[in-house]
Amino acid sequence: MYERKSFRLLLSFDCSIPLSLISNLWGKKLRPTNPVREFLMASSVFLYAIICFNRTNLHSPKAIFCIPTLLALFTTTCILFYICSTSNYLLVFPSQSHVRVKQSSATGMLSISSSTSRNQRQTKLSAPGAFSNSTGVTGLVNLSVVGLPTPFEYQKISHFAVDDALENTRLGKSEMISSGNYVNNEVFHDRDFFVGNYRQMNRSLKIYVYSYRSDDPFANILLPVNFEPGGNYASESYFKKVLMISHFITKDPSKADLFFLPFSIARLRHDPRVGIRGIQDFIRNYISNISHEYPYWNRSGGADHFYVACHSVGRSAMEKTIKVKLNAIQVVCSSSYYVSAYVPHKDASLPQIWPRQGDNPDIASYERRTLVFFSGSLNSPVRENLLRVWGNDTEISVHTGHLEKPYTEELLSSKFCLHVKGFEVNTARISDALYYGCVPVIIANHYDLPFADVLNWKSFSVVVATLDIPKLKKILQGISTDEYLVLKNNVINVRKHFQWHLPPFDYDAFYMVMHELWLRRSSLRVSGDF
Repeated sequence: MYERKSFRLLLSFDCSIPLSLISNLWGKKLRPTNPVREFLMASSVFLYAIICFNRTNLHSPKAIFCIPTLLALFTTTCILFYICSTSNYLLVFPSQSHVRVKQSSATGMLSISSSTSRNQRQTKLSAPGAFSNSTGVTGLVNLSVVGLPTPFEYQKISHFAVDDALENTRLGKSEMISSGNYVNNEVFHDRDFFVGNYRQMNRSLKIYVYSYRSDDPFANILLPVNFEPGGNYASESYFKKVLMISHFITKDPSKADLFFLPFSIARLRHDPRVGIRGIQDFIRNYISNISHEYPYWNRSGGADHFYVACHSVGRSAMEKTIKVKLNAIQVVCSSSYYVSAYVPHKDASLPQIWPRQGDNPDIASYERRTLVFFSGSLNSPVRENLLRVWGNDTEISVHTGHLEKPYTEELLSSKFCLHVKGFEVNTARISDALYYGCVPVIIANHYDLPFADVLNWKSFSVVVATLDIPKLKKILQGISTDEYLVLKNNVINVRKHFQWHLPPFDYDAFYMVMHELWLRRSSLRVSGDF
């Protein structure tokens, strides 16, 4: 009897409630093509049919079996309604917020105004601009959430939030390819933002380096090398050697934006007094020493300090010095989102570059007949899978041993050159491919690509997920001739950013790394007694 009364009470609700609820949700949040709307409407109709049916069959013994179905559908409908009310992920057209960034040419102030499309709320704020464009820079970005941006976010706003189609239309940099795809032939996310930041960085960025004498017991670790850097991990030595002769150095710590920790992970690894097992203890003792001898580390907790490392050993070098990992800027080649030691957007990716002397090769004279080329050792499951799938293919040339032709000839005669994750996500193959005019194909999940704050990697490379290795040929053959020519031309335009020089050239790898540091510098310079 109790169950029968409860059932009567449940069915006494106006059966138009679910329909009106869904109709209200449809009109305010959903659009006709949304699958959630279809499910909710179908559920409500089914609920309506059950209720109406059982109103005329309340005394039927079968009616009691409809209760579980009714409750399950009603619960599912409520859950989906809650999700749609609180999340944008299931909506086709979520509410959007717009941020307008503009720098005044007269005051140099950066003004940011935001508005939300749903209720047209607007907020405005001003902050010291980081852009030096005298005519002022205006950008419209499309953000899902509007908060109070930091100075670092002002500079990265176009990289994180600009819709590609909107940005391409605004800049007039996109081309319609014969296949119907839009290809952005602009290698920068926003050239105006980059150039403005770059110029101001070149004028004002100052770095203080902890100084050491040539007779220091660890001078080989702390001072620049006195020879031309070479080998797979030369980027680490090149940066320090070039930095020490650059105009960015200041001997007055009160004027410094950043403080450089000059130890070399690669040289620590080969020093018999330290070795791989002693690196963590060396770093811990080093930080302890500078924090007791100088006030600079303690006042910021290391947030305005940075170090540079290219060897994979650096991934675990800070395990006994957590403050370095959490606070300091780590400029490293092993820049993987998957590794806890690397903190994206705080840290920066250092390109692994094999040094080359002389002028760039004349790539126009080479005919590229090979579709894809790769050469490397089998030191990861990803490479093993690549060899297993494409090892015997006639168009995809995969080598794990001795090459019949020189490595440079293979690069110059191939359209696409693979960068495949090995022991780490990084190798020198990207810079190799760029140098010889080969479009890099990156197969390395979770790789935070170098200079991704400013460079549009989709304009000069192809990124393929490791799970899509069996589809590799189909993906690359699906790139039309026009699309390939755009990629190839952009490779030529961007390769100067992936080369080291002594002394440095404008916009080369050294200056690009300095720009990454400029973006990550602290927005407030900590004052103190020196």
